[in-house]
Amino acid sequence: QVQVVESGGGLVQPGGSLRLSCAASGDISTIYLMGWYRQAPGKEREWVARITSFGSFNYADSVKGRFTISAGNAKNMIYLQMNDLKPEDTAVYYCNLEFSSRTYWGQGTQVTVSS
Repeated sequence: QVQVVESGGGLVQPGGSLRLSCAASGDISTIYLMGWYRQAPGKEREWVARITSFGSFNYADSVKGRFTISAGNAKNMIYLQMNDLKPEDTAVYYCNLEFSSRTYWGQGTQVTVSS
């Protein structure tokens, strides 16, 4: 059984920072892709950033230069460092794990950017 668990969301003022964490556990291939998506109220879920097990990464244009995705020292753990947050970054953030043509999602963590 594969599990994906996010943590680290919260309320932050515009211009502030937050770091999200995602831990995946279970029978996971050594070759995989992990990433972050977000869904704002009334909008479709959108991709934010991804990192592969080879260490390559990329970002959506809307967060490039402000967000940084990284792998943790523990296996199958990633982070999303979010700086210079804007009200439009408010959303539920979901961690995503893909391998062997299968996709797993976490339960989501709320990020609210408001003064």
